[in-house]
Amino acid sequence: MSQQEDPATATITVTAVEVPELTEQEISDRLLLERKVERAFFEAGKALAQLRDRRLYRSTHRTFEEYCRDRFGYTHRRVNYLIAGSVVFDNIVMGTNCSQNEEVDETGTNCSQNGEADETGTNCSQNGEVDEMGTNCSQNEEVDKTRPNLSRILPTNEGQVRPLAKLEPQQQVKVWQRAVQKAGGKVPSARIVTDVVQKIMERTRIPNTYHLGEVCQILAKDNPELRGKGGYWAIVSAVNEFSCTVRMWDCEYTVGLQHLKSFNYLPAECQQMQVICDRLSRVYSSALEESVQRFLESLGKLNRAYLTAVEEKLLNVLESEYGGEITP
Repeated sequence: MSQQEDPATATITVTAVEVPELTEQEISDRLLLERKVERAFFEAGKALAQLRDRRLYRSTHRTFEEYCRDRFGYTHRRVNYLIAGSVVFDNIVMGTNCSQNEEVDETGTNCSQNGEADETGTNCSQNGEVDEMGTNCSQNEEVDKTRPNLSRILPTNEGQVRPLAKLEPQQQVKVWQRAVQKAGGKVPSARIVTDVVQKIMERTRIPNTYHLGEVCQILAKDNPELRGKGGYWAIVSAVNEFSCTVRMWDCEYTVGLQHLKSFNYLPAECQQMQVICDRLSRVYSSALEESVQRFLESLGKLNRAYLTAVEEKLLNVLESEYGGEITP
């Protein structure tokens, strides 16, 4: 047997690998790229809103929904979530900006009286130096670095802001900051944001939580006055103390809260349902042929906030024949 080397006396050679520090330019590039990643859903939502509002899809597609499905593979609801999320993101950025006359806010962000807001939404002095986070702050300001700067923590995906869409802009900012605090000064998960929203809604609960324009489903059980209307959707046109006046395509009804169930549609979806309701009202008549009435009534039981391509074509034909087409 050959003599083996004693492991206890063996010499191990370790080659040190030097990791170069980031240059000033690399630090700047990293921050810029990180912000682009964080703002990806925001930029997508803003772009989709412009494509929709300016109807830039019209050269190739008849409807915005078809265009998004063919071009991006996005469902109708996904598009609405992204657009609504970009609006909430804007509100959070604007709401977390320091006011011009503010010194140090409660989140620990120190800002100059004459400061301007940087792209992260943090308002700092024009003449300041760049700190380690890339935020321009005054040389003479002192910031408590042991406390997380909540105004710099922004949403990184649409799911985090989805629970905020139903709140007022001022509430969105407060809820987001509270969620950041609950997450230990980090970007909160969608679950944390949802928990904060639910707790606030429970504290501010009122007997009637429906609002004008909300789309609800009619629950006709144990109410003979709603016989034949069960399962249909309706739009809230008036909010009473313990009931709502809702509009359907044929008339209005006053319905108790126990006979309504919200679809929880986004604001944009509620507006689309309002358009569909207007179009159905324009065409519907008891004098129509039975087959036409049945088709229109079937649209009154939609559990989605849009028409399919076939439904859209059929309704266009009926509008041309009976009521004059209404451009959605």
